Amino acid sequence: MAKLYFNYSTMNAGKSTMLLQASYNYQERGMRTVLLIAAFDERTGKGIIGSRIGLEASAIAFEGHTDLFRLIKELSAEGGPIACIFVDEANFMTRQHVWQLARVVDRLNIPVMVYGLRTDFQGKLFPASEELLAIADEMREVRTICHCGRKATMVVRLGADGEVAREGAQIDVGGNEKYVSLCRRHWDDAMNGEWRAEAV
Repeated sequence: MAKLYFNYSTMNAGKSTMLLQASYNYQERGMRTVLLIAAFDERTGKGIIGSRIGLEASAIAFEGHTDLFRLIKELSAEGGPIACIFVDEANFMTRQHVWQLARVVDRLNIPVMVYGLRTDFQGKLFPASEELLAIADEMREVRTICHCGRKATMVVRLGADGEVAREGAQIDVGGNEKYVSLCRRHWDDAMNGEWRAEAV
């Protein structure tokens, strides 16, 4: 029975690495996988899922208006059975995308493994992450650590000046140069001006 899986964490926990490894495990056994990523995430290149340790793979780049259920149904009809769908950066999806992926699981019986952030730099749920927390069949936390050694559950965004940003657009694509994963205590300190990036 296929399921919708949500693998979530803060930045720099290794989500993309895990996704690429899981997809490779299927492919190594001769099974077909489909990898998806938001079109505007071009950190590694358009239509490429990349990890901090250098692994990467081609993916289908989707737009906000893309119907993922229709796309996967067409891919399945054209190229034969799909063993698993992998989606990187779930936080860039829409709520509609989440439901389209649920339909892939329920109507096409294809497992979908989604990887992404749970909350943004202000501690708010991303819309797609909120939807996944509500309807995913299984959720798995991918853990990373704060500079103090505690589990990191939050992320701060740094401005061009290196200062902690407290407002701004929810989605702003970036990596280590822009985001730092922290435990809740140090995130709270950062949001209240009691922590600076140099402290790491």
